Amino acid sequence: MKTKAILSALALCAMATGASAELQVVKDQSAFLNLVKGRDLTRLGITLQVSENGEITGRAFGKQVSGAWQWHDSYFCRSLFWGQQDLGNNCQQVALDGNDIRFTSDRGAGRHANFGLD
Repeated sequence: MKTKAILSALALCAMATGASAELQVVKDQSAFLNLVKGRDLTRLGITLQVSENGEITGRAFGKQVSGAWQWHDSYFCRSLFWGQQDLGNNCQQVALDGNDIRFTSDRGAGRHANFGLD
């Protein structure tokens, strides 16, 4: 019985910690560029660079990544190729998540991916 109470308390602490963490949404292009300029965006097997001139370059799982981006209505809108595969266009919400930068597809309504800023 005591173990169950401890586990319940730990679960509540974990939920409270997760709930208190807030994403800091990046709303404008200049703030975004200040975050990514001259830095690598990294995630297991992926290293990308986002340049001021609207280019995306890098590698992911052994293949070249290339694309273009623009800032539109508070969103990072990109077209992307992974090797020869066209990953299409998508406008994404950008936010800071601790020390990571988070991209959430479909204007913040879809799936997200966090990248380290190296």
